[in-house]
Amino acid sequence: MQVRLISVTNPLIEVDNRALTPEGLIAYCARVSSPHQETPDYEKLLSYCIRNRHWSVFEMVDMTVEIVTSRAISPQILRHRSFCFQEYSMRYAKAQEVEKYQPRRQDDKNRQNSLDDLTPETVTWFEAAQEKVAATGMELYEAALEKGIAKECARVLLPLGTQTRLYMKGSVRSWIHYLEVRTDPSTQKEHRDIADAVRKIFAEQFPVTSRAMGWA
Repeated sequence: MQVRLISVTNPLIEVDNRALTPEGLIAYCARVSSPHQETPDYEKLLSYCIRNRHWSVFEMVDMTVEIVTSRAISPQILRHRSFCFQEYSMRYAKAQEVEKYQPRRQDDKNRQNSLDDLTPETVTWFEAAQEKVAATGMELYEAALEKGIAKECARVLLPLGTQTRLYMKGSVRSWIHYLEVRTDPSTQKEHRDIADAVRKIFAEQFPVTSRAMGWA
């Protein structure tokens, strides 16, 4: 799993002879009806907007991240339809590698939860099973390509653990919702690890908003 920042909205105007930060632009747009639109301070304003759920102002700024994960997790990410996505296409490019996961036991009382208490023997078995599936799938995939079978057909031989890369762009509002949902313990651990990494990036780029959300 890898996550890195690709871009953040870059304001092109200045307030009080200073370039606006992305959060400064949110505040500037939020004050569109105020005679004090160019007030440089905005921490109280953004905190007020979050506290009173005035979410529309947070649609004025976007952030894009690059995520490297598996085909098992990317469909969960793509379900967040307020975002724009570009994903590595195995119709046009070769599959690169297969990711391995640490196994956990299914929680009998909660289908959305798993428990990290498997025996070492079971963990070893699952690791070996992943290796076998990955090796077999990649071997057959390469053989199919050598026979001239199109990538869009050959990819059916690949396991869900096959690695993919995608770009995820959304407004600050969308990221707030995504992070609230996907950092929750009910989210699959592998996806939660991605959301935790995104939240660290988000906190660096939007420190005032993050503090108001209780994330920093």
